[in-house]
Amino acid sequence: MSKTEFFLIRHGPTHAKSMVGWSDLPADLSDTAMLKRISAALPKDALLISSDLTRAIATADALQGTRTRLRHDKKLREIHFGAWELRTWVEIDAESPDHIRAFWETPGDIAPPDGESWNDLRERVDAAFDRLLDQYAGQKIVVVGHFGQILTQVQRACAWSTPRAFEQKIDNLSVSTLSHYDGVWSSSRINQIL
Repeated sequence: MSKTEFFLIRHGPTHAKSMVGWSDLPADLSDTAMLKRISAALPKDALLISSDLTRAIATADALQGTRTRLRHDKKLREIHFGAWELRTWVEIDAESPDHIRAFWETPGDIAPPDGESWNDLRERVDAAFDRLLDQYAGQKIVVVGHFGQILTQVQRACAWSTPRAFEQKIDNLSVSTLSHYDGVWSSSRINQIL
């Protein structure tokens, strides 16, 4: 069995000061020098896939180069914040302090109204990565996505608890590298800025 390597890139910044999940905000990709450094550091023979949200697609476009592009995947989207989408912590805390604190402090099955829980997100993204593993085993795959989507796979590779995963920072345009070999996940870098 050969090793499958994943290079997870968080999309460029949106500069939003609210919870952004499924809203289709654009990314700021003005730091072309950084994008060139990231592209140069990624394997040239890697496959490239992104979520279907504009900020991830545009970031993937900027990194594509000669890499083979796979179809965008809705399962790679950020967590769905439901009724909290595009609202600030302060606004929601004023209305539902216990609910929002439980969502962030004891992540798992607690979901925003009409949104996803952490466990829902993890199940969705795990399925997308499992499909990539089945279809492209032994290859290098660049996945351009989102904070929560990346954290689910970092959690998986590092076998961390959900609260431990939530402590991890994932910056915009950072690179996290995960591997899958013989049924075992591992991570060689998390949140690297190039």
